[in-house]
Amino acid sequence: MRPAWNIAAWKIWRLAAGLALVLMVLTTGPGAAVAQRPLAGISHQPLEQNQPVTFLADRVEYDQQHALVIATGHVEAWQNGHVLRADRIVFDRNTDVAAATGNVQLLEPDGEVMFSDYAELAEGMRDGVLRGMSAILAENGRLAANGARRTDGKINELSKLVYSTCNLCAEDPTRPPLWQLRALSAVHDVENKRIEYQDALMEIYGIPVAYFPYFWHPDPSVKRQSGMLIPSAGISSHLGAFVAVPYYWVIDDQSDMTVTPMLTSKEGPQIDLDYRYRFNAGSLLFNGSFSELNGKPAGTVDLKGRFAYDDTWRYGFDFSRASSGNYVRDFGLGRYLDGGSTVLTSQAFVEGFGEGSYTRLETKFYQSINTTTPDSTLPVVAPHYVFSYFGQPDQLGGRLSLDAGAFNVMRTDGTNTRRANLTLNWERPFTGQLGELWKITLHGDSAAYDASHMYAQPNFSPVNKIDTARAQPQIAVDMRWPFIRDSGVWGSQLIEPITQVILAPQVGNSQLTRIPNEDSLDLEFTDANLFGFNRFSGIDRMEGGARANAALHGAWYLNGTTFDAVIGQAYRVARDDSMPVGSGLRDTVSDVVGRASFTPNKWLDLTYRTRIDKDSGAIRMADTLASVGAEQLRLTAGYIYTTYNPYNMFSQAPPLPANSTYYVPRDEITLGASSKFDQYKVSAYVRQDLATGRLVTVGANAAYEDECFILQMLFYRRYTSFNGDSGSSTIMLQVTFKSIGQFGYRAM
Repeated sequence: MRPAWNIAAWKIWRLAAGLALVLMVLTTGPGAAVAQRPLAGISHQPLEQNQPVTFLADRVEYDQQHALVIATGHVEAWQNGHVLRADRIVFDRNTDVAAATGNVQLLEPDGEVMFSDYAELAEGMRDGVLRGMSAILAENGRLAANGARRTDGKINELSKLVYSTCNLCAEDPTRPPLWQLRALSAVHDVENKRIEYQDALMEIYGIPVAYFPYFWHPDPSVKRQSGMLIPSAGISSHLGAFVAVPYYWVIDDQSDMTVTPMLTSKEGPQIDLDYRYRFNAGSLLFNGSFSELNGKPAGTVDLKGRFAYDDTWRYGFDFSRASSGNYVRDFGLGRYLDGGSTVLTSQAFVEGFGEGSYTRLETKFYQSINTTTPDSTLPVVAPHYVFSYFGQPDQLGGRLSLDAGAFNVMRTDGTNTRRANLTLNWERPFTGQLGELWKITLHGDSAAYDASHMYAQPNFSPVNKIDTARAQPQIAVDMRWPFIRDSGVWGSQLIEPITQVILAPQVGNSQLTRIPNEDSLDLEFTDANLFGFNRFSGIDRMEGGARANAALHGAWYLNGTTFDAVIGQAYRVARDDSMPVGSGLRDTVSDVVGRASFTPNKWLDLTYRTRIDKDSGAIRMADTLASVGAEQLRLTAGYIYTTYNPYNMFSQAPPLPANSTYYVPRDEITLGASSKFDQYKVSAYVRQDLATGRLVTVGANAAYEDECFILQMLFYRRYTSFNGDSGSSTIMLQVTFKSIGQFGYRAM
């Protein structure tokens, strides 16, 4: 039974649910459908129509004069896949009618269970009449009726019935459930898996909120059935008022389609198509939307295929295009903008998995949906090949790994690059006599380049064409020396000095103008890349020369509480001006990097990363993430600060002017809170740019869910501009009555 405050809250929400149902009736009319489930066929077990009746009972009596068989006490009879249980069953051998009384239960071949006060069944239990009938269906479906008539085991005609998926109150079973459908009559079509109602009322806590002259929905056991889906409606600053009514079409056991026409008051109609096809070894997904924008045809196309040739090889493709970014923005196609992406990616690939190896051949091209990024500056990658291998330990105790690849990158406005590369790495770990952990590494990077239009972005080189190759061999010796003390009740402490010495040829600054850059466009010096041969993300920019890295790692483990920290610095023999300005890596002594994490229990988790200027002690980078609380209330906070924005470094030719966006600090904070209590979930978040003092996004979500009902509400506000707009807001409300449908409202 729900607590009193729970019921009070629902008095506020049930009005919204009632209005939702009224709009559902006006926009859908009769019919419903079940969709968005995994593709699967519905199997029907054939029944032998003439199987004899078999039964068990505590006692059996024979009335030879009237040809009756009377079974009493825990009677169980089965025929044609049907099972009948009762306290007493009388079999009339003249009419083949079985009359059951007392705790009557009828188990159907599909798992449905029917209960009755009294039942008369004939024709192999396929025909009959039940009095005081109730049934337990799939997905917690409950159905009760004054009476029912069965025909051929396929049709159940019901009178004065009630249907719901809600559990009754344990303390007061007579109390109305959260929602129920009450009808004068109904037909349960067992063969076609649907329930049709005549003169039906939708009740919430026993209060009628909507009337249906005719209404139907699939049997709860159905996973896929054609029909109208519940509509969505809303108001948008770009579209005005809109309403969408989807239709779900089950084509066959392997495929289906959802067709969603939408009417808008500002931009006219739109139609959206979703098609799915499941193969034995893969799947094909298609989505297309078509409309008009500013009087011109507009739309989107998405096609995705994934296939497995065998256990080793897979292949697939993605094709994604839009007529314009404004169409994506105006029609609220959030699937394109998830994660803040402003480009659509299309690709085709084949990949293979071996023992310790992986290979992939792919081609990619992109479309911008942001007017600030012209399509001409986006690359076409045709093709891109990678191969990786990680070997088994050899006779010397080391392991060999290999990475090879090649690509061809083409731009209409920008550098065109062709590259082939090979990276070899051999590692040999061993332990010293004093417990120190050693590792010797031989590492080599090599690449051959052929590039044109080097004067364009992202390279801005003084030359036009480059045809060159280079190799960079390096050797490193790593040493970690962990000292651990067990302090009993005070837990254990770890102090671990870490050092690394690398010997390699000096690279020089010529790589900035003589080597095209495709994979090393960003660099952030942190504790995560303090130790390594290259702090860039790729090999188009390399580190060289003799250098050393050092850090001190410490940890304290105390009865489930963990404190872990590391602080370190890099040193080189010669200054390296090929490192980006502000990276903290140009001088012979680098900035100081560090990380600290504190986890005293499952209620609190703190992590802090930083980079500190070696001369002034100023903070050059700070990245903090904190989480505190339990499931009932959890608070999170995140903060990021850097003195420059590496993603803006290659937007113009060097040297960058003082007013370049590269020097605009990233200074941003995110706060969030979430709570889960019984059936309730609530969360909210806010993100603000501290450098400009402007909000970036705010959002909130709330949901209630029990065994029969879901209410979801969402709010999202974007303050940043997209293609010249002034931000946007989204409000969504969705009410779901499990097994019969859902209603949605959205405002943007």
